[in-house]
Amino acid sequence: MFENLIKSITDENSDKMLEKILTENYDKNLFVLVTAAQKFTLRAIIEASIRGETGKPLSRTYGSPNVQSPWKKIFLNPTQLFKLPTKDTNTIKTDVVIGKNCGRPLNLKMPVIITGMSYGGSLSMKIKEALAAAATNAGTATNTGEAPLNDIERKAAARLIGQYNRYHKLMNPEELSKLDAIEIQLGQGAWGGAVPTQNTNINTDEQMRSIWNLDEGEVPKRESRFNNINNSSDIVNLVNDLKNKYDIPVGIKIAGTHFIEKELDVVIKTNADFITIDGAEGGTAGAPPTLEDDLGLPTLYSISRADKYLTSHNVREKYDIIAAGGLKTPGDFLKAMALGANAVYIGSIAVIAALQSQTTKVTPFETTSQLFLYGADHADDFNVEKGTATLTNFLNSCNEEMKLALTAMGKQSITDLKLQDLVAVDKQLAEALGIGYAGEPGY
Repeated sequence: MFENLIKSITDENSDKMLEKILTENYDKNLFVLVTAAQKFTLRAIIEASIRGETGKPLSRTYGSPNVQSPWKKIFLNPTQLFKLPTKDTNTIKTDVVIGKNCGRPLNLKMPVIITGMSYGGSLSMKIKEALAAAATNAGTATNTGEAPLNDIERKAAARLIGQYNRYHKLMNPEELSKLDAIEIQLGQGAWGGAVPTQNTNINTDEQMRSIWNLDEGEVPKRESRFNNINNSSDIVNLVNDLKNKYDIPVGIKIAGTHFIEKELDVVIKTNADFITIDGAEGGTAGAPPTLEDDLGLPTLYSISRADKYLTSHNVREKYDIIAAGGLKTPGDFLKAMALGANAVYIGSIAVIAALQSQTTKVTPFETTSQLFLYGADHADDFNVEKGTATLTNFLNSCNEEMKLALTAMGKQSITDLKLQDLVAVDKQLAEALGIGYAGEPGY
């Protein structure tokens, strides 16, 4: 009886609402909300409302939804008859070396590296520890992000890349001498390059103040450039000075931009070992939507153009390329490497893999970011051991799946990938990248 009553009330209300939608003019019709969402997009409506509430620049987690790298229009080329597939996966090599000309190169068992996400500026210490431990388990490296060096991450990471950063942290010789590679952070894809920032909303705890060397109430400030860097020559001198002092790989991280060739004009004047290219689809703990959505160059084009530039200037063997920005699947990783990357960085997808089933601790009533951001309400609920295990599984799964694809392609090593291993279903894209077009013969 109660069930019938509920059905009757629901049916009556539904009928009334449908009648109003089908008969009333738009000025009173609720359906106008649908057309408004179609015109403005639901995201723009919500962001306009938040701006109206705060009057301040927004800070959006994860990065831009404006993904313009057409990875799905590119396919890898398997072989079966004219060239046989590899006999089995046991002989496939996925190890790579970054900074091969160094006395202490970065030797990795797989080409997938955990990207720079800082403790305090972005992530909690618990998830930073899990990221480092999982990277160690998988035989790869992790990155400090824009933060000082801390003992917990250093202990958990067998291979640690440290960012010489625009917070003016991780710059002193004591910290730098403890790293396995140095990455000079000159720009970030999700931030449209480099801008000054100050997170006035952050509440620093005792641990962060100690690691960051902050006074109580003080918050980190990031500049758009380093102190005493006033021109391109100063950047060249900075890189070369670090190379002279440390016998580990030294690299430069820049955001992808349509001026990438001009940026690389400066890079090739340096003795750097690697170049990190962070495309516009890169993730972040929080950045203004305009910087995320409307600045930069998509990752796919950034990688392709960087490889072509270095090749045309006969310095391709001197510099390794690490591709970053929105890469999330083994297929993405392989395609990026075929386009010219020597290794890839992952960030947001690594965090998601580390969270895995732990997301139920906050969903559906709170966002998953409350489990991993520094100072988030449920950051202490994140289980480091569980996060380490699930991210380790993710990395190992990706590596094994890449081996299967390489087997189908008749490869012996992931370093054998080249442009000829790609085909695009879009002719204009094929021409832009210098790869085959699916509508034409592949020889």
